[in-house]
Amino acid sequence: MTMMRFFTLCLTTVTALVFLTIPTFAQNQFAPAVNVNDQVITNYELDQRTRFLTLLRAPGDPGKLALEALINDRLQAQAARAAGITPSIEDIEVGMEEFAARANLSTEGFVKALAGGGVSAETFRDFVTSGLAWRELVRVRFGARASVSEAEVDRAMAQTGRKGGLRVLLNEIILPANTPQATARSQTRAEKISKITTSAAFSAQARRHSASASRGRGGRLDWMPLSNLPAQIRGQILALSPGQVTAPISITNGIVLFQLRAIEETEAAALQDVSLEYAALYIAGGRTDAALKEATKIKERADSCDDLYGIAKDWPEEQLQIDTLPIAQVPRDVAIELAKLDPGEVSTNLTRSNGETLVFLMLCGRTAELGEDVSRENVRAQLLNQRLQSYADGYLSDLEADATIVYP
Repeated sequence: MTMMRFFTLCLTTVTALVFLTIPTFAQNQFAPAVNVNDQVITNYELDQRTRFLTLLRAPGDPGKLALEALINDRLQAQAARAAGITPSIEDIEVGMEEFAARANLSTEGFVKALAGGGVSAETFRDFVTSGLAWRELVRVRFGARASVSEAEVDRAMAQTGRKGGLRVLLNEIILPANTPQATARSQTRAEKISKITTSAAFSAQARRHSASASRGRGGRLDWMPLSNLPAQIRGQILALSPGQVTAPISITNGIVLFQLRAIEETEAAALQDVSLEYAALYIAGGRTDAALKEATKIKERADSCDDLYGIAKDWPEEQLQIDTLPIAQVPRDVAIELAKLDPGEVSTNLTRSNGETLVFLMLCGRTAELGEDVSRENVRAQLLNQRLQSYADGYLSDLEADATIVYP
């Protein structure tokens, strides 16, 4: 998890969190938890980051999130150092102050609140330093490529204004990336597909390689409101002309590419701040015939998410999850699938546990607020940030694919 993403978390309750039960580690605190390109991440660092994320109420398993975040930090710091980027002491202090201000605290007050939960000031400083270095590296590396044109601002303004929104006609390809070998093959293939400029060529690749249910239609999707998609993907699509393809987009166990076929304004007001209510029912067996047959039976019995409670009433509690989250907090692969659905519709395109569990995904509903009129500069900054984040995600995926990560 990058610092840019983490700034979106709510920190207003941090002073009340010092009484939470924080996970602890029994093993030697200075023993290696993982090696990243011959650089050690110790159990102490993992313990500290786990406590930090727990205090900030990061959604998900704090221990898993902490390990992933620390690995990302190492990769990002190594890349920044290789590029000669080191944040100054003044920049770090400003960054700490800005982060603390999100909890309505001074840096001193924020550090004191963290200390009550067993988190050191050095852990906070390291977190901020890593984020600053990565953001500067992304700006230097991709800033010129992420420039936003006046036409793109016009299109975004059409979406965010109250007078109307945008809808898009897309083709999609989902490439498997559930093993290191499959990921390497798919990354190479995705780079080639991203350079395609005709619908016929893209559809041919979709029929041959896509893991999506749309492969039989050459990856063709129906019209959808652009606001259905996560913001970072919206930013990529807004930059396309018909026939062009997005850069490869990393998701859980896969890589996604979209090709724009058409885009048009609608009279319906554009929706902003979309929250999604959705159900995920986990079926053992992955994409086997037996699991897909079970999913079909469930689909025949369930017209809404409420029906799933009755179907899963005797199942383990963790097998059915129903969540309501802002679209920015929904896992990217889930958000992409939900973008294609109307309430009550189902997708069985996703898997978990390295393909061994099928995800029966149902959209319960969408809620959104109409966007307020905003300035062109605000829209331009938002598009730029979305585009930089997309480049950053792809770059981090490349760093991870090339890294040597060893667990003792």
